[in-house]
Amino acid sequence: MLKKGITVSNKKGVHFIVEDGGSLLKFKPWLGDAFSFLYDFIMEKSIFPQKFGGDMNRHYEILGKELLGVHEKRVLELATGSGSAVNFLPNDNHYTGTDISPGLLRKAVKNFRTAGFKDAEFYVTSADDLPFDDDSFDLVLCILSLNFFNDIHRFLQEVKRVAVPTALLICSVPVPERNKVHSTIRGTLYSEEEFRKICEGHGLTYETIPSENGALLYFIATAQR
Repeated sequence: MLKKGITVSNKKGVHFIVEDGGSLLKFKPWLGDAFSFLYDFIMEKSIFPQKFGGDMNRHYEILGKELLGVHEKRVLELATGSGSAVNFLPNDNHYTGTDISPGLLRKAVKNFRTAGFKDAEFYVTSADDLPFDDDSFDLVLCILSLNFFNDIHRFLQEVKRVAVPTALLICSVPVPERNKVHSTIRGTLYSEEEFRKICEGHGLTYETIPSENGALLYFIATAQR
């Protein structure tokens, strides 16, 4: 599954990429690893109700409905966080999670084990330079993180590369036109129409998931080649 020449080191269930010279590839998480234990609390008590004007349980319900029939697939999640996918992804799938925060991934390891996932791996890596081989995944998830990626075009290029033809990319992301509480949301915000044009510009089909949950847009893009 890894690209030729990629070497990793496993530390407490989390894979780190070994760079030339033997050092481990590291990133600067937006929250910082020292605060990773507060991540779930912040999401539930602050981000969802105050920033998004939405409901976390509704979020899981929307995604769970979309993924209800997904079984025994090779699933890649970009920006796994603390492992919230256990709330909407069936546990018989072959899961690979990525994030730039080792602290959050260590929480995800525990959450996936508790949820009964038998095949789950976790890698410290960015979404725009993935260590995985071409055509490695049947489904790609990007949940509540797309606005934080530095280069959305490079991200989509990587998704198309590592996903098999006709694989689905399922995303949830805040968009300005749905932000009825007029909160300040961090990152780069695109409108729904801009997401459509960006996806189609990369040869992806685009379909909105009909839903209402505050500032959040849910959509599916198909990585056809």
